Amino acid sequence: MRRVRIAVLCSGGGSNFQAVLDGCQDGRINGEIVALIYNRKNAYAARRAREAGIGAHYINKLRCGSAAAFTQALLSQLKACRAELIVLAGWLEILGEELIRAYPNQMINIHPALIPSFCGKGFYGRYVHEAALAYGVKISGCTVHFVSPVADDGPIILQRAVEVLPGDTPDTLAARILPYEHQALAEAVMLFCQGRLRVEGRMVSVMEQEKEEEK
Repeated sequence: MRRVRIAVLCSGGGSNFQAVLDGCQDGRINGEIVALIYNRKNAYAARRAREAGIGAHYINKLRCGSAAAFTQALLSQLKACRAELIVLAGWLEILGEELIRAYPNQMINIHPALIPSFCGKGFYGRYVHEAALAYGVKISGCTVHFVSPVADDGPIILQRAVEVLPGDTPDTLAARILPYEHQALAEAVMLFCQGRLRVEGRMVSVMEQEKEEEK
């Protein structure tokens, strides 16, 4: 089976990027990461990509001069690398509608909470965990979903629940959720690359894996 061409967008350390890369390298994911796009100069994800021999491309909205130019720069790079799946792995920038509509149900995002709780504009990174703790929830977790023009509003692919413990801080809660992010994101990418995700409205179904024909 031909491997799916994957582009990853990342703003920070890239541990979720690494989880997808590991899955591609060990054969769990029938895909190949063909590019990393990062928008913050000090993003450690860029170093991870270069060490793995993957092209790392710096595209920053301020450098582009406008949101429209930023969108066009992203589109151009994604088209140049012939990406078939775009994975947002800690990408801290709202994407333009034109870009999202160019890849319907081909863009996947990981969010560190159980959507629809603590999501949408302004809810990212530490702010998500601060809000969850302030609300007093007993369960948090992470969500992998398809990207839609509304932030964190696309169809949900997978979720993982994590217990909130007495005395938790945003840092301890984030650290406990992170391994589940890695697992869920890699699994969602694996399922996509196997062609096993069916989207009908807001519902995402996981199809049974087709058995290889006996030779």
